[in-house]
Amino acid sequence: MSAPDIDTQVLVVGAGPVGLMLAGELALGGADVVVLERRTGPLTESRASTLHARTMELLDQRGLLEELGTPPAGGPGHFGGTRLDLTTDSPYSGQWKVPQVRTEELLEGWATRLGARVVKGHRLTDLRTAPQSVEATAEAEPGPGGAASALRVRAAYVVGCDGESSTVRELAGFAFPGRDATRELLRADVADVEVPDRRFERHPGGLAISARGPGGVTRVMVHEYGAPVGREPGPPSFARVADTWRRVTGDDIGGGAPLWLNSFGDALRQASQYRRGRILLAGDAAHHQMPVGGQALNLGLQDAANLGWKLAAEVRGTAGPGLLDSYHAERHPAGRRVLDNIAAQALLLLGGSGTEQLRTLFGELLREPRVRAHLAGTIAGVDVRYAAEPGAHRMVGARVPYLRFGTGTGTDTDMDTDTDTDTAAGPGSSFAALRAGRGVLVDLSGRPAPVRAAAEPWRDGRVDLVIATPEPGGTAPEFTTALLRPDGHVAWADGTVPELEAALLRWFGPAARR
Repeated sequence: MSAPDIDTQVLVVGAGPVGLMLAGELALGGADVVVLERRTGPLTESRASTLHARTMELLDQRGLLEELGTPPAGGPGHFGGTRLDLTTDSPYSGQWKVPQVRTEELLEGWATRLGARVVKGHRLTDLRTAPQSVEATAEAEPGPGGAASALRVRAAYVVGCDGESSTVRELAGFAFPGRDATRELLRADVADVEVPDRRFERHPGGLAISARGPGGVTRVMVHEYGAPVGREPGPPSFARVADTWRRVTGDDIGGGAPLWLNSFGDALRQASQYRRGRILLAGDAAHHQMPVGGQALNLGLQDAANLGWKLAAEVRGTAGPGLLDSYHAERHPAGRRVLDNIAAQALLLLGGSGTEQLRTLFGELLREPRVRAHLAGTIAGVDVRYAAEPGAHRMVGARVPYLRFGTGTGTDTDMDTDTDTDTAAGPGSSFAALRAGRGVLVDLSGRPAPVRAAAEPWRDGRVDLVIATPEPGGTAPEFTTALLRPDGHVAWADGTVPELEAALLRWFGPAARR
């Protein structure tokens, strides 16, 4: 067999936000990565535009917020159309509006600066697995002569980030159980139209939402109670959207200029496995859900943050046994939980008059502080807690909160163990400590600690040491010493030295030989 056109460690299929986030995480972790995308240029429509608190934290952990700038706040949140205050313990509480084209631009720039290669204008057509690799075939758009050219890529692993109609998922034979849509929301971005803003406005015949955005473009969304789900291929026609809008609201938008048309239903599906050997899924390729409140995009970006450092360690040969399998073990339950809350929201949002009593009761429950805080944490993604060993510190499995470090903070990233003093000006916060995409042992004890010596065999580029003091007046830390994973989740806290060594082995592989 002839040599492939491209040989790489990881092939990511799909250059949407999830694929580009994953590519950046892989490249940051030292992996050689190629991204394959069927589009030839950037998006021309806004699509997903809401970032939640946990996603903003992940961007901060990688130092990307300065480049992004401060996005406009997205207004109050909701749960199934009922107003919900999204305040959490995150410095990025609420929701933030960033057009998808800007998110992709930010993440592609970051990934390519780190060495990832993005190959556009190619459509995946075939996958063939071998014991040590996967070979992908993609077709380029036909050239001037009319003939499409084929591109062969060989990779140690392939990750499908190619959306709800994933070609990777289909070619690799992943089971994708669930249910099809029974209700549908039509959506359009329309110029040259004047309609009042509507926030989940209920009418006898359906639900209407409209908001005027930058540049005078109005996004309208409409659901007609009892209407069948459209079966036409591609997006709905503007005539269908305008007719439905008129029947529900009485307003005429037919004279406007449609810029983008889309529809989404309440279908729910999730891959039974997120990994089959050397092929993995992330984002909408792994789970299909109604994109209510922006949760679909944020769920996918958090998949990428979980998978990237693990797969990079696997291809570098530093991963411990079972590390890559922990991606499915952690993210499948997290995805299932989001799908369940989206199903509840779809019922509240798209249900007809028969759900009015349920909506009334739910609105009353949301006035209870604990209920509000629980749902806000779920939607924001800050309450995700991965499984921990029985008896572990309560922070193990949770994300590290934003802790500001005071003066005297330092880092030590080399293998020299003769001193416990700082070797460099350290990070200003727990998020900044994660910029390099490595594990971090955070020591807030203020004294030489045995755990520092225990971590030495992993301080070969896999784990950094941060010796810090919490800034007075900031968030009070819930630990004295903690081991952070590259994705910001706590792997160990305030336990014994043998427990720390076990956590280091599990998450960062065998100790280096000295």
